[in-house]
Amino acid sequence: MTRPAVLVTGGAGYVGAHACKALADAGYRPIVYDNLSTGHENFVRWGPLIRGDIRDYATLRDAIYYHELTSVLHFAACAYVGESVIDPQKYYDNNVVGTLSLLRAMIDTDTSTLVFSSSCAIYGEPEQTPITEACAKEPVNPYGASKLMIERVLTDYVRAYGFQFIALRYFNAAGADPDAEIGELRDPETHLIPRAMMSIQGHLGDFEVFGSDYPTRDGTAIRDYIHVSDLAEAHVAALRRLQDGKTGGSYNLGTGQGYSVREVLEAISRETGESLRTPVGLRREGDPAELVADTSLGRSELGWRPQHSDLETIVRTAWAWHRCAHPKRGAIRHASGELSALSETR
Repeated sequence: MTRPAVLVTGGAGYVGAHACKALADAGYRPIVYDNLSTGHENFVRWGPLIRGDIRDYATLRDAIYYHELTSVLHFAACAYVGESVIDPQKYYDNNVVGTLSLLRAMIDTDTSTLVFSSSCAIYGEPEQTPITEACAKEPVNPYGASKLMIERVLTDYVRAYGFQFIALRYFNAAGADPDAEIGELRDPETHLIPRAMMSIQGHLGDFEVFGSDYPTRDGTAIRDYIHVSDLAEAHVAALRRLQDGKTGGSYNLGTGQGYSVREVLEAISRETGESLRTPVGLRREGDPAELVADTSLGRSELGWRPQHSDLETIVRTAWAWHRCAHPKRGAIRHASGELSALSETR
């Protein structure tokens, strides 16, 4: 049975585009809504594109009404942690005000099912690891704070308007589509794996590891990397859960397995056959030593299991994508000094 069309805000971006492919494979028709400020028009391959800003209530309302949509996957957001500290107004305006605009459009069109792209950044510096959904939520930057605010708004909307939502709290999204149709492509690039690969390709001249004196097994920070295709499948599972009339909630998306920066770089060297020069800088302020998810709740209630998130598959698919994408893209400008070789939390 063919399932209905779904609005995908931010569907031209990294995770959003992978979710559109997963939706299409599952029989849905993704309707992408994106202003293309950071997304890519050529990533929109599985349904139409509506070019618009998330804060544009009228265009959102008309899109939902015209396509007779009943469900939304919401990815549209500003997502640079460092930038959020420098320009918090941008993050609260786009992420929080933009979501309020979307919710107003949904209410006015009787659309009440939403899957929200949240982040492990809401936890801040965790008091325990692995991190469960019940852990304290004390974000240390405006990006994480904006995601937590939206979760609170959605909780209030459930009580007031009969909404149903699921918030998916990503750990470190990584890798690329196994078919190399889409992948991780942003400017400036801030994530560890693509920055390392861009350095190997000669597109990046300021690659650096931030901190080698953490209380971890090799002194570098440990993160939980989740393949972007597994994230996409989790969104489909969450949507199905809501459409089947089951309750919503908030779920961590990770693997429960942490890899250190040094372990990731060693895996990249093995896959590429290239040695990687890795100068070491100081720690970034606020970077925890270890961020690893407890994913038992999501596995139990969503019936979801990562299929592509072993480190070797993440690195292999990312490298296949980079070999295709970056020669066409040309030299990439250097990231600013505030941006780290450590993956930003998403």
